[in-house]
Amino acid sequence: MKLPALTAFHFFTVAAQTQSFVHAARLLHVTHGAVSRQVRQLEESIGVELFERRNRAIFLNDAGKLLYNLTGPFFEQLESTVYRLQRESREQTLVVSCEPTIAMKWLIPRLPDFHATHPNLQLQLLAAGGPIDFLRSGADLAVRRDDFYWDDSIHAHTICEEWIGPVCAPSRWEKGQPLDGMPLLRSKTRPMAWENWMRLSGESAPSSMKLEYEHFYLCIQAAASGLGASISSALMVQDELRGNQLVAPFGFVRDGSHYCLLSPKPFKESAKCTAFLEWITAQMHSSIQAISSP
Repeated sequence: MKLPALTAFHFFTVAAQTQSFVHAARLLHVTHGAVSRQVRQLEESIGVELFERRNRAIFLNDAGKLLYNLTGPFFEQLESTVYRLQRESREQTLVVSCEPTIAMKWLIPRLPDFHATHPNLQLQLLAAGGPIDFLRSGADLAVRRDDFYWDDSIHAHTICEEWIGPVCAPSRWEKGQPLDGMPLLRSKTRPMAWENWMRLSGESAPSSMKLEYEHFYLCIQAAASGLGASISSALMVQDELRGNQLVAPFGFVRDGSHYCLLSPKPFKESAKCTAFLEWITAQMHSSIQAISSP
């Protein structure tokens, strides 16, 4: 004998629980008629009536009670198992929101190491900056620079200091062009970066024109293409410096800001969040250690 579709058993079980096709329809988000048809098809398929129908009311008969004693616990166990599988899947997935340039230039190249260290964790990366709504974004964690306010509902851990400095193509510096007079590439996301660096370094470039780009990664690409000098985070250009696509003639200085890992709940409450915190802190510490002044 071929069993009827599982949907029919499900509709029957909800109708048996509620003793009402109308209430079952509300729980199942279908019409009363849909419930009635599924139950009738089930009865026709097995050749046995399961309800007594009297004056628009329904009552389980002996056959219906016998079947419900089986399907009731079955669907409860099925729901419980599916919930556990979904929960375990969520626990094995870590969603991290990260500022776009740091994500592109620093974090993504290092993710193979994270996956090798934590093979059971799947990391999903969201590119975003500034304040974050964890509930709306679905992120577990966020990598941010502390250039905006967050309240006590956010748990923050400082992972490294920010180091900044000008970078340009080697051809620019090899020609001996001074900083003053060289086009200065500026990002809209950090409009005061040049002013901050000049204040910290004591350098100036009064004759230079400023060219504005939407994001830091565009400034970095423009600098590597010889279009001028860009202020950059040391973390953003390590690969370009090693590959001699860029040079940092003045080195890098601390600007007083920090990169932080943000969480909507204490890190100790989540093993996967703690694992990422420990990993990214070690990685950033290693990166900062590689920074040296000229």
